[in-house]
Amino acid sequence: VARAAAIAGQWRLLVVAVDSCSDSVSTVPWIAKLADQLPNLELRVVLPEVGRAVMEAHRTPDGRAATPTVVLLDETGALRGCFIERPPALRTHLDSLSGMERKMAWYAADAGRQTVTEMVTMLEAAAAGGMQCR
Repeated sequence: VARAAAIAGQWRLLVVAVDSCSDSVSTVPWIAKLADQLPNLELRVVLPEVGRAVMEAHRTPDGRAATPTVVLLDETGALRGCFIERPPALRTHLDSLSGMERKMAWYAADAGRQTVTEMVTMLEAAAAGGMQCR
């Protein structure tokens, strides 16, 4: 939170999520908690029916439209970053393991750390003029 609070500018996160998705349930609350603590970060969550175009434009590494899909926008509405489906550390972990139980165990052990780190790193990259999408 301290790293994110040091980032200047006004930012918006648009999250396409659904409560029946284990990745959405495991990441979106942490993203919302981060946004709640930052006065310069607005959060909006929409269902896939509304955010389908965002999901289609930002697919998973294996080509799927997935939830959650998170896009970071600057104060002008320009795309400055994205986060698709799950933290990269979990993607790597899942490459070596399979099963919903193992995925949920990873999320429980991580307690949102990787998700929040990804959001803050994305914000830092955008504030520095770059863009992180993963």
